[in-house]
Amino acid sequence: MTQLYDDAVRPVGIRGTQFTILQALTLTGEISQGGLGEILGLDSTTLTRTLAVMRRRGWVSRREGRDGRQRLFLLAKAGRKQFERALPHWQGVQERLREQTGAELWRTLFAQNQRMTSVAQASLSHAAEEKGAKS
Repeated sequence: MTQLYDDAVRPVGIRGTQFTILQALTLTGEISQGGLGEILGLDSTTLTRTLAVMRRRGWVSRREGRDGRQRLFLLAKAGRKQFERALPHWQGVQERLREQTGAELWRTLFAQNQRMTSVAQASLSHAAEEKGAKS
C-alpha cells in the first residue's frame, strides 16, 4: 500500500509519509511533535527525521513551546502548495481502490484500520506505563 501511494505522489516530488504529515497539519493547525506522532502512529525517530527534511524544503515551520522542550509544528505556505499539488494524485489512488474493493468493503477496511490503530496505541501506552513503573 505504501508503495502504491508513494508511486502516485512521486511525480510532484513528495513521499506518502510526507503527504500524510502535510494532510495532518492541514487538519490540525499548529501541533506538538508528540501530538502529531500520536495522531499518525509514527515513532519519534521517524517523525523527527521526516520533519527535518520537510523543514529544509520549507513545507513545515517550527517554533519552541512555552517550556522550551516542546516543539510546535505548522504547515508553511510552501507546504500547503505542495499538499494541494499532491492531493489529486492521492485522491486518484483512493478512488481506484474504492472502485476495486467496493464501497462496503472500503468502509469496513477503514473502520478496522481505525480500530487496530486504537488497539496498538493503547498497547504502546500500556507498555510505556509498565516500563515507567519498573524504573
